Amino acid sequence: MRKTTRRQVIQGILAAGVAPHFARARGANDEIRIGVIGVGSNVKIGGKGKGDIRSWRKLPGVRVTAICDVDENILQAEAEQFKKWGEPVRAFRDLRRMLECDDIDAVNITTPNHWHALATVWACQAGKDVYVQKPASHNIFEGRKMVEAARRYGRIVLCTSGSREPTGYAEALAWVRQGGLGKIQLIYGVNYKPRPSIGKVRQPQPIPKGLDYDLWSGPAPMQPLRREFLHYDWHWDWQTGNGDIGNMGIHYLDGCRMATGQGLPRHVLSLGGRFGYDDDGQTPNTQLVYFDYEPAPVLFEVRGLPREKSLLGATWNARAMDNLRGQQTGVVIFCEGGYLAANKVFDTQGKLLREFKGQGQRSYENFLAVVRSRKREDLTADIEDGHLSAAMVHMGNISYRLGKTAPPQEIAERIAGRKELSAAFEKFQTHLAANGVDLKKTQAALGPLLTFDPQKERFTGEFAPEANKLATREYRKPFVVPEKV
Repeated sequence: MRKTTRRQVIQGILAAGVAPHFARARGANDEIRIGVIGVGSNVKIGGKGKGDIRSWRKLPGVRVTAICDVDENILQAEAEQFKKWGEPVRAFRDLRRMLECDDIDAVNITTPNHWHALATVWACQAGKDVYVQKPASHNIFEGRKMVEAARRYGRIVLCTSGSREPTGYAEALAWVRQGGLGKIQLIYGVNYKPRPSIGKVRQPQPIPKGLDYDLWSGPAPMQPLRREFLHYDWHWDWQTGNGDIGNMGIHYLDGCRMATGQGLPRHVLSLGGRFGYDDDGQTPNTQLVYFDYEPAPVLFEVRGLPREKSLLGATWNARAMDNLRGQQTGVVIFCEGGYLAANKVFDTQGKLLREFKGQGQRSYENFLAVVRSRKREDLTADIEDGHLSAAMVHMGNISYRLGKTAPPQEIAERIAGRKELSAAFEKFQTHLAANGVDLKKTQAALGPLLTFDPQKERFTGEFAPEANKLATREYRKPFVVPEKV
């Protein structure tokens, strides 16, 4: 009788939606072998995958044994770098081939967002632990499937977040939540990061030589390339990215959800637009999202136009923003007796009360420790948290995408009952005006107030059919995130 190979077993079971559990328990001194999926073919600013590889190499007890990228040029360039280091590594174009390997214990996923979920599910099915970059998912449905796969196959799955790194924010937040500044009144997340135009092309662009565009597209439609650069600018395409709220913003939106101590909100409303230039990007570069938590709401703001024109000094929370380490990205928690900004707490007059130092492990170290111990409760950023915070991104974007443009006066009237949102909209207008944008001529889109069932993770109410359609997607076979993982 002809012997069935392990590859044939995995291929057959993966096709059926169920996979074997081959991973073995790791001892405290065992080497953990990692495969990196998505080296990071980012022609503009480098590559996150390359950065992750270099971070793993600095840690004891771990070795990168395989790399995978759909771009042959990027893949081979990194393979050459391993040769220079004198370290053996195998190179793969197709992540499915990597997942068949016995000598890989865990994978590091640094693909575009639309691949995160399927790569994670397949890895869990193949018995690999997973370190996946933010945001966890491309849509709400996918995030829940990632959690289910991790639980079913007993995998350790960590999703990164800047708010969960040992910066001192978690310690400061714990002090505030214990009543150090009185009741929390508003949780405010900001992502002020200038993003230039990605340009505008008149016709479909050629696919870069050496890139497998079928594999790159994966679960998304394999549509003509209608932007100048394939890499990185996928963030601003709804089919593959989630805009800047899902790119940089998720780091701080996760910090906002940490401050609530809760799961998902009952209501969400978003407004915004892509202002200041006409390009091939689809996602908003200026956005406000209001999450209706009790007892204090979460308000998140994205500004992608030049930072120096934000006129922060004239705003109602200017002092708090100044205390965000000058980064203009982060979380500010306003309370009865003062506010928290980054890892510092201040009184109502802006006097520094306390500064907190971070404790614990970085996400890389934490992941390795839990892979060895198998104590999922010790994860600083479990996939459940990654899913819930990413779902907030998706909820905000869904409200925005269902919105309609309106004059600023009409928007102001329709949100007048929400004082925090109204105040933020005034700043929103000031910021745009400083960048030469007149909302009377170039109107913002105001999304509907959506109602959400946190337990079922489904929208309900008036706009539910349209909203729930955007909570998932139509998958391109065979790259389908399964209903049953």
